[in-house]
Amino acid sequence: MKIDQYIANCGYASRRKAKELIEEKRVLVNGKLANFSTKYAAGDQVMVDNDLLIYKEKEPVYLAYHKPKGVVCTTEKIAGNIIDAIKYPEAIYPVGRLDKDSEGLILMTNEGPMIDRIANAANGHEKEYLVTLNMPIRSKFLDEISEGIKIMGEMTKPCKVWPEPGTKRLFRIILTQGMNRQIRRMCNAYDYQVIKLQRLRVMNIHLDKLKPGEWRVLTADELNKLKEAL
Repeated sequence: MKIDQYIANCGYASRRKAKELIEEKRVLVNGKLANFSTKYAAGDQVMVDNDLLIYKEKEPVYLAYHKPKGVVCTTEKIAGNIIDAIKYPEAIYPVGRLDKDSEGLILMTNEGPMIDRIANAANGHEKEYLVTLNMPIRSKFLDEISEGIKIMGEMTKPCKVWPEPGTKRLFRIILTQGMNRQIRRMCNAYDYQVIKLQRLRVMNIHLDKLKPGEWRVLTADELNKLKEAL
């Protein structure tokens, strides 16, 4: 198998992140720098930075975590990273990202291949958010962002969006793509500032009553439906 797949199978990172590690020349196979065509064979010694990767059969772990504002969705050893924040006793990794200034649901797992299948924007999986703005919402704003607008030189895909009943500054939005800080940029394009951004759902998994910093194991029903959708 290719070396990026082996890294993912070890649960160290997603295949996408593994490719970044290879590009950054942080992966050694038998003491030599790996490239995108390097393949893993039984008995090979694979190092990422100073970590020796060893594939072991493990029980799958799937968690729903309420990421607080200020936590960074990275496995890099920096202050405020999500791994240190969750303090799970086994090695697990975030599925996709949620920016530092946002909070809400993020899935965590030790199954590298599943990270790519869930997080890859090309697969069009739904993610739902609750957004609080600094000013009352104009209907024109919601109508136009639902049809797609241009940010960072690229058109956003049509999306579902509606005002939160009984409020003036809150709305919900369901995205199927993952442009960098997409919701904030869409709001900024209409001179709004995002006061609070909370992810409520990823596919069939809901944040529900989890408080910031809390996590729970996915139920068997949730996991079965998730895998069926993939």
